[in-house]
Amino acid sequence: MSETTRPRPQLNDLAHMRDAVLFDGPEAPHKVSRFWLLLILSSIIAAAGVVADSTATVIGAMIVAPLMLPIQGTMLATVLGDRDALVRSLLLLIAGAATAVGIGFAVGLLVVNEVVASNNSQVASRVSPGLIDLLAALATGVVGSIALVRRDISDTLPGVAIAISLVPPLSVVGLTLQSGAPDQALGALLLFLTNVAAIIGTGIVVMAVYGASRLAAPPADARQISHKRRNTAIALTLMGIVVIVPLTITSVQTAQNVTRESAVHGVAKAWGADVGWELTSVTTTNGVIIAKFEGDGDQPETATLESALRGAGIDPSDVEVELEPTYTVKLGPAAGSGGD
Repeated sequence: MSETTRPRPQLNDLAHMRDAVLFDGPEAPHKVSRFWLLLILSSIIAAAGVVADSTATVIGAMIVAPLMLPIQGTMLATVLGDRDALVRSLLLLIAGAATAVGIGFAVGLLVVNEVVASNNSQVASRVSPGLIDLLAALATGVVGSIALVRRDISDTLPGVAIAISLVPPLSVVGLTLQSGAPDQALGALLLFLTNVAAIIGTGIVVMAVYGASRLAAPPADARQISHKRRNTAIALTLMGIVVIVPLTITSVQTAQNVTRESAVHGVAKAWGADVGWELTSVTTTNGVIIAKFEGDGDQPETATLESALRGAGIDPSDVEVELEPTYTVKLGPAAGSGGD
């Protein structure tokens, strides 16, 4: 009995891949105008969704956003060694990112309240990226690159657009800059750069696995091949350093903050129960742990809290207590009646 061989997946040809992500050829003006139209609209939608703290609106912006194209174009041009296409894709990526940040900043000017992590969950989820975000970005980048190469899974691209967050972090950069929170803007920018590096890096690897680089014209000699491989390795190493180092630092800081907040939460909750104040939240802002309480308005003594914090190995100078008094007003005829 003869063995049957499993058919190999059909790959898109080079012309198809170039047409999908590169802004060249006779259709280039049409592609560029479509890119800018979708980018401006998606940036407005994303900024509005972040301000409204609406997850559904932000997801809609992810679907419309076209920034995936110049990023994958940068990757493909790198693999093919097409310098002109690489420059065009990079310039379009940088200009598009700057435009999204600018639109976010402009939308922030129309908002009365500050749009920062402390009062907006969309901002909070994008200003402290960690290594887990890199893992998600790498996996998503692999899917997007395979969808570019293989014909049988190209329909997954809308899902990739949702999974990889590109325009919303840039909107957060603009909004937080306008709100006077540059540290949060840097965190959101790091998330964007992480996603960009993941798409480019995984794309280069996927192209190598599927042998897509062989579709291009082969270099003239072995020295050109060696030079190309060395440049690719250097580019991947630099992208890894630029992304992994700050993400590692952020992850360590986040883990430390969670540990400290947990310790403060236990001590503060017990103290609040003793003095009649209810602990509502424990957060960290600029290295300071803020414990918020609600109570009857009479300011409690804090000496026992400081002593309990020291006993738990926490420096009281690293903790701030915010007391929000609450008042109860009884309504109805009985509340307003009284003697003449």
